[in-house]
Amino acid sequence: MGVTSPLKGQSHSRSLTRKLLPYVLYALLPIAVFRFYFHPFTFPLSTSDQLPHPNQEEIANETPCNYTYGRWVHDKMGPLYNGTTCGTIKEGQNCITHGRPDLGYLYWRWQPSQCNLPRFDPNTFFNLLSNKHIAFVGDSMARNQLESLLCMLATASYPNLVYKNGEDNKFRRWHFASHNITVSVYWSPFLVKGVEKSKTGPDHNELYVDVVDERWGSDLEHIDMVVLSIGHWFLHPAVYYEGGSVLGCHYCPGLNHTEIGFYDVMRKAIKTALKAIIERKSTDGNGIDVFLTSFSPSHFEGEWDKAGACPKTKPYEEGEKMVEGMDADMRSIAIEEMEAAKVNAKKFKGLRLETLDVTKLSLMRPDGHPGPYMYPFPFANGVQEHVQNDCVHWCLPGPIDTWNQIVLEVIRRWSVVSKREE
Repeated sequence: MGVTSPLKGQSHSRSLTRKLLPYVLYALLPIAVFRFYFHPFTFPLSTSDQLPHPNQEEIANETPCNYTYGRWVHDKMGPLYNGTTCGTIKEGQNCITHGRPDLGYLYWRWQPSQCNLPRFDPNTFFNLLSNKHIAFVGDSMARNQLESLLCMLATASYPNLVYKNGEDNKFRRWHFASHNITVSVYWSPFLVKGVEKSKTGPDHNELYVDVVDERWGSDLEHIDMVVLSIGHWFLHPAVYYEGGSVLGCHYCPGLNHTEIGFYDVMRKAIKTALKAIIERKSTDGNGIDVFLTSFSPSHFEGEWDKAGACPKTKPYEEGEKMVEGMDADMRSIAIEEMEAAKVNAKKFKGLRLETLDVTKLSLMRPDGHPGPYMYPFPFANGVQEHVQNDCVHWCLPGPIDTWNQIVLEVIRRWSVVSKREE
C-alpha cells in the first residue's frame, strides 16, 4: 500500500484553501458591513481625535467661536445613532435601511478653523434646556434638523409623541419626561402667512410678507427656543402681497403682475418673523433663544431624475467648492437680517439671537444626501432610466447632525456668559 507524502498532503490543503478563500470572503463581506453599521466598533482615539467638552471656565475665557469656516475631517467614532436605533427618521432620509451601499459618509466631522466643536452630548442638552419648549419652524429642512436632534437625544432618553396634526404630520410635538423638555415642529415654509400651491387651488404660492404665520406665532408665549429655517420654497412661482395689495410676483407669466424675484421677499419675510418674535417675547417677560438657519445648498448634478444625480461619496476638499451665486445671496440675507434684529433685541432682557450659518459646511457635503435612496432599494431591478433623486435633504444620520452640534455649543456658551453676569 502506498503512503501519501506529508508534503503532498500539505500542498493539496493549501490549494483547497486558495480555492475556498474568495467564497469565504464574499460570504463574510455583507455580514461585516451589517455589523459595522448597526454595531460600530469603538476605536482607540489619538489625542487629536479626542474632543473633550470644555469646562465653564475655559468657555468663559475663550472668544466666541466662528463655526462658519473649517473643513471636514475623518471621524473614527461615527454617528451617535443609526437607522434602527432611532424611530423618528422620515422614511425618505433613512438612507442605509433603503439600501445605500456606501458607509463612508457617516465618518466625517466638521473641524472649525479656530476652535473645536465637541461631540454632541445629549445629557448636556437636557441639563441646559430642562423644562423648556424648543420649536423648529419652517420648511422641510426645519423638519430634517428636528428629526436629527430627536435621534441624538433619543440615545439618552426616549421621546414620547404627544401631538400630531396636518398632512404628512407637519405639526408634531414630543415630550422628554426625564427632563420635562418639549420639542415641536411647525410647518411654515415662508414664516409669514401664505397659501401654498395645490392641485385644487392656485398653481403658485401666495405670500403676505408683512403678516406672520400665526400657526406658530400664536404659540410664541409657550416657546423658549425657536429654530427658523426657510429658503427652498421661495424658488417656486409666487404672488406677493404687502399692506393688502399685490407687491409683485416671481415667475408668474399671464398674471399681469410685476416680476420682482424672491430675494427681497425672503428678506421681508425674515424681518417680519424676527420682529414678531422680539415684540411678543419682550413683553411676556420669559425671554427666548432664536436661531436662524442659513440656506442649505442642494447638490444636483445634471437632471434630478437621472440615477446618481448627487453621486459623490466624500466631501469636497477645501477650495474645491465656493459659496457663490444664489447660495451666497440667500445666506447673506439671513445673516444681515439677524444682525439687524440683534440690535433691536438689545433693548430687552432675555432675548438671545444667533445665525446658524451652515451654508459652507453644507455645501462641502455633496455625499450626504439620500439621492436615489429616498426610496427603498431603487436599483433592485437594475438601473432605471428615470430615478427620482433627493439632493436637497440630508441622510439621517448625516451632515445635518452637525447643525445641532453647533446649536448646543452656542447654547452652552450663552449659559456660561449668563451665569458670569449674574
